[in-house]
Amino acid sequence: MALNIIDLSTVKSRDENFAIFLDQLCQRLDLDYASYAMVGPFAGTVQGYANYPEPWKNHYIRQGLHRVDPILHKAGRSIAPVDWTRFEKDQSFRSVFYAADDFGITPQGLTVPIRGPYGDRGLLSVTRACPIPEWEKLKAAIVGDLQLAAVHLHDSVMRSSVLSRAFNTPALSHREIEILQWVAAGKQQQDIGDILAISHRTVEVHLRSAREKLGALTTFQAVGRAIGLGLIFPC
Repeated sequence: MALNIIDLSTVKSRDENFAIFLDQLCQRLDLDYASYAMVGPFAGTVQGYANYPEPWKNHYIRQGLHRVDPILHKAGRSIAPVDWTRFEKDQSFRSVFYAADDFGITPQGLTVPIRGPYGDRGLLSVTRACPIPEWEKLKAAIVGDLQLAAVHLHDSVMRSSVLSRAFNTPALSHREIEILQWVAAGKQQQDIGDILAISHRTVEVHLRSAREKLGALTTFQAVGRAIGLGLIFPC
């Protein structure tokens, strides 16, 4: 099915906030560029925004590269962040980035997938042109921040839609909220179990339940979504 891109820069909602968010994310985490795409739960429409140079964005859309881009079509099926090196031998990836150097774009990047509680999917992608050892070090240092940023941005987009306002906040139990709050405070599962006088396995059961209710792939994402919903507070 062909996907239609809706550039958030053309939508009168929070596009300016989204643009500022991506720029600040790149500045804070020492990245070159960032992009976000959200695939709706029903029509499969892709909403997206990126702080790539305008010539590259125009080329990408004009050539219809979103129809073959494996970052959109394959990374979204992952449950963990996806390094673009996974696609090095993918002909579709090569076709997307064949002319990227001409626009100052590197094929070295990372994509963080997000799944929402309503069947929606989001992808936050970032790039950085640097030697591989430097990239590996940077990636390890920022992946947690990227997961939180991805949840924040995706949920902001969802909250701006009529669809999302029709749903209620997920009903987490008191214990699930309590455990997520301790995770937000930097505590490990064993520490949380000791604090609450429960086993670390019980902690994991509650975390798994919280992740499912929040539509999060990871505990990092569950914490970010719970903060965004006002269920817990950042520490």
